[in-house]
Amino acid sequence: MKKVYIETYGCTANEADTNIMKSMLLKSGFKLVDRIEEAEVVILNTCIVRGESERKMVQRIIELRKLSKRFNFKLIVAGCMAKARPALVREIAPEASMISPQLVEEIVEVASTPHRIVKISGEKRTMLPAYFEGVKFTVPIAEGCLGNCTYCIVRIARGRLRSYSPEKIIEAVKCAVKKGAKEIRITAQDTAIYGLDIGYSLPELINQIVEIPGDFMIRIGMMTPNAAMRILNELLEIYSHPKVYKFLHIPLQSGDDRILKLMRRKYTSSEFIEIAKKFRQKFPDGFIATDIIVGFPTEDEEAFENTVKVLEIIEPDKVHVARYTPRPHTEAAAMPQVKENIKKIRSKIITEIALKIGLKRNIPYIGRIEEALVTDLGRKNTFKARLRSYRLVIFKSEGNCIGKWIKVNIENATPIQLIGKLST
Repeated sequence: MKKVYIETYGCTANEADTNIMKSMLLKSGFKLVDRIEEAEVVILNTCIVRGESERKMVQRIIELRKLSKRFNFKLIVAGCMAKARPALVREIAPEASMISPQLVEEIVEVASTPHRIVKISGEKRTMLPAYFEGVKFTVPIAEGCLGNCTYCIVRIARGRLRSYSPEKIIEAVKCAVKKGAKEIRITAQDTAIYGLDIGYSLPELINQIVEIPGDFMIRIGMMTPNAAMRILNELLEIYSHPKVYKFLHIPLQSGDDRILKLMRRKYTSSEFIEIAKKFRQKFPDGFIATDIIVGFPTEDEEAFENTVKVLEIIEPDKVHVARYTPRPHTEAAAMPQVKENIKKIRSKIITEIALKIGLKRNIPYIGRIEEALVTDLGRKNTFKARLRSYRLVIFKSEGNCIGKWIKVNIENATPIQLIGKLST
């Protein structure tokens, strides 16, 4: 019985891929361990969405390679780095095996083979992850995207759209709910394009999932504005269901139409604003998360100010800010670049604006008693819970209440979370 240790970085799709690998390894007689020192096989599931992410992965691979010589384990590099940057992996860890996201179902062969093996060509995606622990279950509904963004390396790693059948997804969710899952996290590179390749749609899928018996909530993952616009009325309807978090993750990237065109995004800033406004009109307490790239090639002060204006109009509850970094094999890497010091300044400005907006959106909850689903342990004897809008609440409890609905009295707020105590 070989012992396997797995480290996972990046998005929920990577988390789901790790669970697929865990399922297959356990079924084949492997044992999962929590300590590298005990492992005979170490799998690093990588993320390289940004330059910072890639540098972190490079450093971790170098560290693991050194540890492999000390503890004598086989190193496997999985995920997006194996697919999009195999030459770099070989350069820094010549002995490491590699397996792409499309071939995670062949992990047993890679882990069992004593010598180096590389599986990065071709596609074989038929399995969905199994439910393991906790109360959250991440289910990928599709792999790949239909975009062709000039800055993105993930499309090289993940490929074109391939949707899972609704039957497989429904069965996976049913099994997870029966075993105790309370939060179902629907994920894909773009959830709103689900089913376009198989004659189906995201609203149709969610309408089926909500009919599954059980007490659970659905968190719908990231969707591009252009894909969301195509099914906006149906989307707003499915968000109305009590089992669906009022949580919309829709990336803006830039509030300037010239930059959006250079990025090859398929929407305008006004279309983004329209989607966000319609969501807020229907769900005033709804939670909007977005992503911003500052310092994209040729972004001038006017373009940056246009992004600021859109944020001030929409007031998203959460903003993930990333400084643009050139990625290999992308068109944007060859465009005129913005200076790093300017990127840092703009990143700081957007972050400060986002924190002010976040606090403004959270303060009205102080004094309210809210219903929340407890999902995780927090720090220092606290628990994490989610309102039906997916807004985060931190509270203390003497007993373990994970997986339970509670009433919480909101006593304070920060830009990123609410703080409360159990209501009696």
